[in-house]
Amino acid sequence: MTNQSSQFPRFYVTAPHPCPYLEDRLERKIFTEINEQNPEGLHESLAKVGFRRSQDIAYRPNCENCAECKSVRIPVNAFTPSRTQRRLINLNADLVSDILPNKATQEHYDLLSRYLAVRHAEGGMVNMSYDEYEAMVECSPISTNLIEYRLPATSDAPGKLIAVCLTDSMSDSISMVYSFFDVSPDNKKRSIGTYLVLDHVARAQVTQLSHVYLGYWVKESPKMAYKMKFKPLEVLSTEGWHRATA
Repeated sequence: MTNQSSQFPRFYVTAPHPCPYLEDRLERKIFTEINEQNPEGLHESLAKVGFRRSQDIAYRPNCENCAECKSVRIPVNAFTPSRTQRRLINLNADLVSDILPNKATQEHYDLLSRYLAVRHAEGGMVNMSYDEYEAMVECSPISTNLIEYRLPATSDAPGKLIAVCLTDSMSDSISMVYSFFDVSPDNKKRSIGTYLVLDHVARAQVTQLSHVYLGYWVKESPKMAYKMKFKPLEVLSTEGWHRATA
């Protein structure tokens, strides 16, 4: 006889630890394993109420006296790129993209390591080993792919790797789990991080999906400010999803 309790996810809460976004605050998360009979359905249901996926874990902030981490997503049908965003789309039109299985490679790991050393030198991921990266990419109980972006190949060399995005697929949406890219000065004008979001919106429009999930937005975190440049943007509150006004 099936144990009925095993059909429902069990939720746990982490111990408080320093917040990666706001100084002098502590972060706590609620999480559950995505390992029941319908992992795709569980993941999608949790995403709609603000959870994110990391490997086979779904989590969301559950901090005491703080609710600054807001889940955000782009409503695909309502989105129209701004003039600046259209310029970035044109500027990056030379990039060649490819959808790959979620398998770790040394080339991708090397790009991630360079990205973290420049963009997140003080973060907890900066010393990520190859084995840890492999787990981040390959340990997924749901439909997950890597999308890589390269410069065009030449007769003398293959196309240079410019960016990689780990992406989850849901029945009606895309979730951008993690992206990293070439941070050399030569690519500064490309604003690759912004372009990756625009490209995912374009993919969602082609396949008639409803939303692109961008993770969390923290109003007081400069690193999160770019997310507000995608308009309209939906924010999750205790009353549900609504259009951002910030």
